[in-house]
Amino acid sequence: MRLLLVIYALVSGIIPSGQSYLKQLQQRDSILIADQLEYGVEMKGMPADAILAFQDYSKVMTDTLTLVRAWKVDTLKVNRTSGVPTLDLRASVVIAPFEEGHYTLPDVAVQRTVGASMDTLLFTGMEFEAKTIPIDTATFQIHDIKGQIKYPLTLAELLPYIIGIWIVALLAIIIGCLIIMAGRRETVVEVRRDPPYIVALRNLDTLKGDKYWAPEKQKTLYSGITDTLRTYIENVFGINAEEMTTAEIFDALEGRIPDDLYAETKALFETSDFVKFAKFTATEQQNASAVPSAVKFVTSTYQTQLEGEQKEEEAA
Repeated sequence: MRLLLVIYALVSGIIPSGQSYLKQLQQRDSILIADQLEYGVEMKGMPADAILAFQDYSKVMTDTLTLVRAWKVDTLKVNRTSGVPTLDLRASVVIAPFEEGHYTLPDVAVQRTVGASMDTLLFTGMEFEAKTIPIDTATFQIHDIKGQIKYPLTLAELLPYIIGIWIVALLAIIIGCLIIMAGRRETVVEVRRDPPYIVALRNLDTLKGDKYWAPEKQKTLYSGITDTLRTYIENVFGINAEEMTTAEIFDALEGRIPDDLYAETKALFETSDFVKFAKFTATEQQNASAVPSAVKFVTSTYQTQLEGEQKEEEAA
């Protein structure tokens, strides 16, 4: 018989290559329906450049024997003792029976191509018995579906939530304290702000010199001067100067500052209006006197206000 197999192999190119293997993926002493089985072969000494082709088992399996996973090839060992390296391989599929009974698995045929030669390795198929769990029909009774079992809460289960609530509460307290502290710092900063005349003189100092005297820069010069004076007037005299016209501002200031200072400052504002809105070009004399006039207004009114406050304190 062995001689006939050898002659058949030489004629047809089919090489009997031993037994396939069948391995349960669930650790049981028997095979139950729906259990998954690994079915495959091991090939030793396979040339590293060999090309292997496997049968498509999806067309071989039936409804009662299902293919769960297609062919997968794993390398078990690489042999480098000889000049040409060889591989020990394991190839397998995963199947599952879904009906009780006896099963005979098909032989495993592996087509091997090495260079220009081609042959087929044939592994003998396996058999197995699929069983079901026996039911004692004499004592078996149908019961209603049981509800969910409710277990009492333990301290170990509640502890993470308690700790989480404590952490959130602590973070909220810390954030609240930081917000309050930041608000207090802002209040302190506001209390320590420079007086209006210092702020005004500092802004006017940046406009000194003749760098803004050119016709195309005069609008910047006069806008800077009058904007500074409007803010100063609003802070010192309580007049909404930033929202008023020049005429409205000086109507409100009339009688509250000396006449000569009133006339000089009003002329400065009017010149500024001409430059900003009427495309008027101021003379060098007007440019040279613009910042000094604004400084004079600030220092004079601040000194007058300071003297008035001192008199009020002495009278009190």
